[in-house]
Amino acid sequence: MNLNDRALLVQLSISQWTARKFDKRTTKEVADAHGTTTAAGRYNKALLPMNDLLDHVHKKSTHIRTKYYDNTLPWGIDGTQMLPTSNYLQFMTEFRKERDEWNILVNNFVDNYDTLKDDAKRILGSLYDPADYPSAVDIRAKFHMDMAVYPVPSTDFRVAIASEELSRIQQDVERRVKDAEQAALQEVWQRLFDRVKHMAEKLADPKAIFRDSMVENAREICALLPRLNFNDDPNLEAMRQQVEATLLKHPDALRNDPDLRRDTAAEAKAIMDKMGAFMHNVK
Repeated sequence: MNLNDRALLVQLSISQWTARKFDKRTTKEVADAHGTTTAAGRYNKALLPMNDLLDHVHKKSTHIRTKYYDNTLPWGIDGTQMLPTSNYLQFMTEFRKERDEWNILVNNFVDNYDTLKDDAKRILGSLYDPADYPSAVDIRAKFHMDMAVYPVPSTDFRVAIASEELSRIQQDVERRVKDAEQAALQEVWQRLFDRVKHMAEKLADPKAIFRDSMVENAREICALLPRLNFNDDPNLEAMRQQVEATLLKHPDALRNDPDLRRDTAAEAKAIMDKMGAFMHNVK
């Protein structure tokens, strides 16, 4: 089965107002006061100080962007990721829900924009400049989120071009798709390997402190991998099942039982060694 039957390409775009601006005048005043030049530092002004509403939008954007990269694989073009079709429905359903929540946060900020500007004028004093602020009409247009979906390139071209050049293009596309497929598969293995390695290193040191997230992160990648394993690699699935069966113990049990901690560290190291051999073959 070809890759374009097993995956799609996706691009997440998020635009938002940062409410920060470089203040040339203040930068020069600070430089003059200290007997230096403006090259020594820059003063970036927070246009809406003490504002949680916009901060909520920014944090939600970061959360959505993180989930985007967690649920997709590298394609080789900045901003473009590969989304296995087995993960499409769940990922896009969650993305649309998150985007709706983001829009609610944006609308809440926009509804309070005039009040926030009045607060900023009072707090910033002489640093306040009306020209720094978009109009109430324009501020909503500063925010936009979209997920574009495209097919994986195919070598099946129907274009009027010299056969020799067409063959060259087809070979180039085929090579790029194959390289991207290999890189994506390596990435899937690497994500699981990194979680196992982290557990092996932390648990092998009886004095090392670890958070519950160490186990939870491993649990999350085990739950996600069946949807990211786009070529149904049986070795990857076997390793995932082994991690799930042997390493996902309760964090408190690992903290309170030295023997369990030692044995789990050894199991994690053994899984790392097995994965290392498989990952070498993937390259």
